[in-house]
Amino acid sequence: MSRAAKLTLLGTSLGAMGIITFVHYSQKVEKAAMHAGVVRDMEQQRLKRERQADFEIQRQLESEYRKLQNVTDDPVLKGGQKGSG
Repeated sequence: MSRAAKLTLLGTSLGAMGIITFVHYSQKVEKAAMHAGVVRDMEQQRLKRERQADFEIQRQLESEYRKLQNVTDDPVLKGGQKGSG
């Protein structure tokens, strides 16, 4: 083999190895990023379920308090006589 052929073979071999290494590294990084997205989505869903449960508890408490107390939204009853003063 001539020197030029050996250098060409060496260059293409190193180039191919570099490309293969880069592709594998890139795939690992993408896989990690996708997994992080799944973990983030699961965390968001967990927080949403917790907030929904808290909301339901608050709604039940409000319903119970409204049954126990005579609550109205009429401003006349809240502020006394209308037009006095």
